[in-house]
Amino acid sequence: MAENQLFYPRLEELIRISKKSFNQVERDLGYPRNALHNYKNGVEPSGIRLIELAHYFGVTPEYLLGINNDPKNNGTRIIFESLNDYQKKDLCIICQEWLLSSK
Repeated sequence: MAENQLFYPRLEELIRISKKSFNQVERDLGYPRNALHNYKNGVEPSGIRLIELAHYFGVTPEYLLGINNDPKNNGTRIIFESLNDYQKKDLCIICQEWLLSSK
C-alpha cells in the first residue's frame, strides 16, 4: 500500500483502539461532522489537521501518513541511526557527562 493510502486505515485503527467513534473524535477536536470520513477516498489532511490528529492519538504525523511504522518514534532514534560510529560514541560520552552532572 502506498504511503498516501495508509492515512485512513491508520486513522480507523487509532479510533478503534481509543474506543471512540469518528463523531466523538470530530467533536473532541472541533471538526465538522463527517470531516474524518472525507479521508476515506484518499484525500490527505492539511498539515494542521495532521498534527492535531497525531497529538490527539499520541502518535507521530509520519506514522499517520505511513512514512514509518513506529507510532511513537519522536525522531531521536532516526537522528542517532544517521550518525557514524565516531559521532555515536561522542554522543554517548556527552550523555554520560550530562547524566553525571545532573545528580
